[in-house]
Amino acid sequence: MTQIGHNVSLPERARRIRRHALRMGEVQGQGYIAQALGIADVLAVSYFHATHYRPDDPEWEGRDRFLLSIGHYAIALYAALIEAKIIPEDELETYGTDDSRLPMSGMAAYTPGMEITGGSLGHGLGIAVGMCLGLKRKKSASFVYNLFSDGELDEGSTWEAAMSAGSYKLDNLIAIVDVNQMQADGPSLGVMNFEPLVAKFEAFGWFTQRVDGNDIEAVVRAFDAARSHPEARPRMIICDTKMAKGVPFLEARERNHFLRVEPHEWAEALRIIDAGGTA
Repeated sequence: MTQIGHNVSLPERARRIRRHALRMGEVQGQGYIAQALGIADVLAVSYFHATHYRPDDPEWEGRDRFLLSIGHYAIALYAALIEAKIIPEDELETYGTDDSRLPMSGMAAYTPGMEITGGSLGHGLGIAVGMCLGLKRKKSASFVYNLFSDGELDEGSTWEAAMSAGSYKLDNLIAIVDVNQMQADGPSLGVMNFEPLVAKFEAFGWFTQRVDGNDIEAVVRAFDAARSHPEARPRMIICDTKMAKGVPFLEARERNHFLRVEPHEWAEALRIIDAGGTA
């Protein structure tokens, strides 16, 4: 078996991922919680529908590679790796502490299942292109998934990698961009207008889809279409997500790129998630 069994629904997986992320955030009292809550549905589909892996052997050669380009989203990926049984759940209490395998920014040398080290933005897609070329040389059937942020659309290296992927016809590359419309300096389009995204990636030779990243059924269809697309082209899934999805009082915060949350608010956020994401 290369995936966790499907006896648990994808919405329940997403709820648990959100809960794991909130519990880690509570350890530090702050963090990139809004991004984790927003991307949870995409991660649930990635790890419990699309990606092939072995929880007890994270370096299995036949696995699909899931690359987190956005190092500060590590809390979100840790939550998915915990739900996937790659990391023990009790380790979430160590998040961001000395000697933890769960540093606040993703580091491949520390964490099982973390394929690359994040940090400076805009490098993940280029690394993914290299991995795809290497896997093709090995005649591997594995896919490389690369999750990156709309902030990384401001980086020239992202577009160099996008052009390279199209030129090399990398049909083993599935990229996912999280368009949550928020960066450290404010709303994403106010920092740099990267639209029209679909037309741009199509012009670079990508099979491109755009979906509501918080609509699990739509995300499933997009992943299925990306994996089964018959043409020799890289595949792009543009996911429009809502920051802090599922916790209304955090969704409502005007600037939520990095959240500081009061002790009583963590308890309220967990209560909301446990109730199914309703106030």
